[in-house]
Amino acid sequence: MTVSPYQGSDKNKKQQVEQMFDNIAPKYDFLNHFLSLGIDKLWRKKAVRILGGYKPQSVLDVASGTGDFAIATSKIAPQKIVGFDLSEQMIKVGAEKVKRLKLDHLISFRKGDSENMPFADASFDAITVAFGVRNFENLEKGLQEFYRVLKPGGVAIVLEFSKPKYFPFKQLYKFYFFHILPRLGGLISRDASAYSYLPESVMAFPDDQDFLNILKKTGFAESRQWRLSLGIATIYLGQK
Repeated sequence: MTVSPYQGSDKNKKQQVEQMFDNIAPKYDFLNHFLSLGIDKLWRKKAVRILGGYKPQSVLDVASGTGDFAIATSKIAPQKIVGFDLSEQMIKVGAEKVKRLKLDHLISFRKGDSENMPFADASFDAITVAFGVRNFENLEKGLQEFYRVLKPGGVAIVLEFSKPKYFPFKQLYKFYFFHILPRLGGLISRDASAYSYLPESVMAFPDDQDFLNILKKTGFAESRQWRLSLGIATIYLGQK
């Protein structure tokens, strides 16, 4: 069964995800850092350190949202970063933030569908995406697009929520994720469905070895992962 933000809606998942992010865009950054206790910033820093070892000059940040990953990636001095997202409102917030940080000469934004991207084959040295691939309507199609627009030898860095495996942290995490986070997120964002969808989408996502297998299936010759914070999140790397 496909997990969507607004069950019962006559819109497809892609349209619902766009609607959801348009709705929560004004509170998105605050809630990200608040609900993760700021740990999400450390996860992005580690992902950027891994990416820095490949010295990419052109980076496509997919599901860029308000640009946090793109901004973090600017620290490794690429020549160009394109933030690509489905939500107009998230891009608006991101563009304002990038301009405020005086990074608009380096980071630009473009709206579009990550499963059908308007970029030529072999356009980028690297692709980054944080907490976005589980929202794809067709995961394999999205990853095939990643492979297509990467240059030979290019890398995709995927930071995504995953599922802790060990007692008692697994049980504590599930209680927070299903009972505390949706209430706080819904109260602050005024979109309860968005923060009920979050844990449901994480539980439905093929994490760990299952995701590495999908990377391989979609063409990536080499792949590996780093599990973070006892398995709350994972960094995946696929190389073309």
